[in-house]
Amino acid sequence: MNQPHRNRRLRTCPALRTLARETRLTTDCLIAPLFVVEGTNVRREISSLPGVFNLSVDKATEEARLLFDLGIPAVLLFGVPEHRDATGTSSASPQAPVQRAIAAIRAAAPDMAVITDVCLCEYTDHGHCGILRGDATIDNDATIEVLARAAVSHADAGAHMVAPSDMMDLRVAAIRRALDAAGHTELPIMSYAAKYASCFYGPFRDAAQSAPAFGDRLSHQMDPANAREALREILTDIDEGADAIIIKPALPALDIIRTVRDQTLLPIAGYNVSGEYAMVKAAAARGWIDGERAMIETLTAIRRAGADLIITYFAREYASLRQR
Repeated sequence: MNQPHRNRRLRTCPALRTLARETRLTTDCLIAPLFVVEGTNVRREISSLPGVFNLSVDKATEEARLLFDLGIPAVLLFGVPEHRDATGTSSASPQAPVQRAIAAIRAAAPDMAVITDVCLCEYTDHGHCGILRGDATIDNDATIEVLARAAVSHADAGAHMVAPSDMMDLRVAAIRRALDAAGHTELPIMSYAAKYASCFYGPFRDAAQSAPAFGDRLSHQMDPANAREALREILTDIDEGADAIIIKPALPALDIIRTVRDQTLLPIAGYNVSGEYAMVKAAAARGWIDGERAMIETLTAIRRAGADLIITYFAREYASLRQR
C-alpha cells in the first residue's frame, strides 16, 4: 500500500531546501539605480531612502566600481541637474551629469553595463514628464522629439542601453529612429512599458527633485486598476522596437509580471521602487520586521513572478550580504 506523500521531506535540512529551491536569486540579475548630481565629492544621503545617496560623477563612479566588484553587472543612471527649464533642454547636454557619468563609469568599470533613464521630469522646471501646452497639458509629440535627442546624447556618451520612462505614446519608435539615424543601430532600448501612476514613487521624487509643481501624472502613467491595458502598452512598445521591458512598481504588479512572462520572450525587468524599499527600511528600523529577510523575500517574489531582472535600491545590500 502506498504511503501518503510527505511534502516536508525536502525541507528537513538546509542542503535539501537549497536543492529543492525553485527560484534562484543572484546578484547578476540586479540593476542598481544611481542618482547623479552636479559638483564634486558629493555623497548626500537621501532622507527618505536610507542608504541611498545623491552622488557627484566622481562618487557615482566609485560606487559603480564597488557595485561591480560585488557582482552587480549594471547601473541605471538618473540625472539631477542644476539647470532646469520648461522644455528640459539640459537632458541632451553632453555636460549633463548622466552624460559625464557614463564615460567615467565605463572607464572605471569597463565590463559594467551602463543604462540610462530617459525622461524629462528631472530636467523641467515644472517637474512634469513632458513639454506643456498653454493649458498645462502635455504635448506628447513635441515631448518625444526631446526624448529622442536625450537618448541619442546618452548613446553618444557611451551608454550601453537607454530606458525611456516617460510613458508618452510612440516614444519607443521615435527613439529607435533617432538612434538608428545617429549610427547607434545596435544600442538596445529597455522600455518602461507598464508604469503605473503609483504612490510608491515618493522617495524617488525626493532623490531626483522631480515632484510635479502642480497637477499629477495620471494622463500618461497607468491606472493601477488596469491589467489588460498593461499588456496593450507592453505589446505596443515591443512592436515599436523595445528590446526589453520594465514593469513598475514591481510588488503591486506581480500579477502583471506573471501575465507578461507568458506573452513575450523579451527580458522583463521588475522595478522594486523607492517606496517599496523605504517601507522595508522604516519597518526594520523600528524593529517591526527583519529587514534582511524582508529584502530577500521581496526580491525573490519579483523573480518568482517571472522577472529576469530586478532594478532595486537593495542591490548593494543584497550583494554585500551574499559575500559575508
